[in-house]
Amino acid sequence: MIDEAAQEFEKKMLACVHCGFCLSACPTYTRVGDEADSPRGRIYLMRAAHEGRLAWDDPAVETHLDRCLGCRACEPVCPSGVQYGWLLERARDRVAAEAGTSFTARALLVAYGTNFASRVTSFFGKLARGSRVPALLARVLPRRFGRVKFASAMLAASTPHEHSARARATAKAAPGLIKVAMLLGCVQEGLYARVNRATERVLRINGCDVVRVKKQECCGALHAHSGDMKGARERARRNIAAFENSGADYIIVNAAGCGAIMKEYGEMLALDPDWKERAHALASKVRDVSEFLNSLPLVQGAPLEQTITYDAPCHLLHAQRITSAPLDVLRKVIPEIKLEPLRGYEECCGGAGIYGLLHQELGGRILRDKIDAVADSGAAIVTTPNPGCMMQIGAGLIIHGHDTVVTHPIELLEASYRKAGLLE
Repeated sequence: MIDEAAQEFEKKMLACVHCGFCLSACPTYTRVGDEADSPRGRIYLMRAAHEGRLAWDDPAVETHLDRCLGCRACEPVCPSGVQYGWLLERARDRVAAEAGTSFTARALLVAYGTNFASRVTSFFGKLARGSRVPALLARVLPRRFGRVKFASAMLAASTPHEHSARARATAKAAPGLIKVAMLLGCVQEGLYARVNRATERVLRINGCDVVRVKKQECCGALHAHSGDMKGARERARRNIAAFENSGADYIIVNAAGCGAIMKEYGEMLALDPDWKERAHALASKVRDVSEFLNSLPLVQGAPLEQTITYDAPCHLLHAQRITSAPLDVLRKVIPEIKLEPLRGYEECCGGAGIYGLLHQELGGRILRDKIDAVADSGAAIVTTPNPGCMMQIGAGLIIHGHDTVVTHPIELLEASYRKAGLLE
């Protein structure tokens, strides 16, 4: 299996013809201008390590692979169809095996790697958030306390607002014609449980029977992106077993990063004869919530007065190739919606999990461009369907003194239905 895995890695790596189409799409290369911080430059480093000309723990390999956002913006523009995200995850797995995983990444996996740990972390996170201390620290701490300041801002950004779902609201549901299950997620259920409840209500209003899957786990994206492919595969197997037993026609995911990794379970377990067919079968049922809703005859809600702008999460736009569905759904449900275009909506916000904390200077430059674009749009609300993006953009807005609210698109649909009297 090791030889087969190595052969597959080499095959996918050699698909790159180093044409350079990826350069202008890469957020790190366009900021620093270093070829080693471009997709083709990183593939050169992967190849050198794979062939033994460099060690996987060589500082050049480790530094430049770590500096990659993993946004996968290079994939849609690649004429050779290079699966860069696939390569990056396997390369980081090799680096972690040789050099170890960073303390911050290990802490993240400990905090959210299991259901129990996620619940404990989220409990204390919500407790701190409710005290308003994170919001205060985000505003008053000087720049030399950068990581604490930004982490506080990210937590403060997850605070519920006027468009947030109401905890006890009940949907006036249409008959359940389609049986669906939902991935709840670790960060999503922990800090944005209101988004999950809003998703359930919106699905029910539109004729879905939503079933709970009790034994589901973290999707494995945190592990795959951090160089722990073994941990990612373990969680994939547990989720496959759990969701198989649900009997659902579709598996709905409202977090872009989670949806992307679940749709790739088949590739993740392609060398596991006991799981590969089951993995492909399950992956074929996974749908982003906007992708799924856009296929239905949607119930219309009531108008919302605020002007809205949309930012596309990388793992929705570039990894899942879902382009217009979130905006299409908003337009179908919310009459007379006021949507303002966002400059650079297709570019990463600099979040990429904990990238904003690990690479503050570069991540901060990318984030500042996003915040400037949001401010220039003049919108009162910026909506984006991924918890990491919501926290990253929300943190940037807080630190730079903007009042713009960050929501998940499903929260806007829920607010529209609430205003129309479809929730009680």
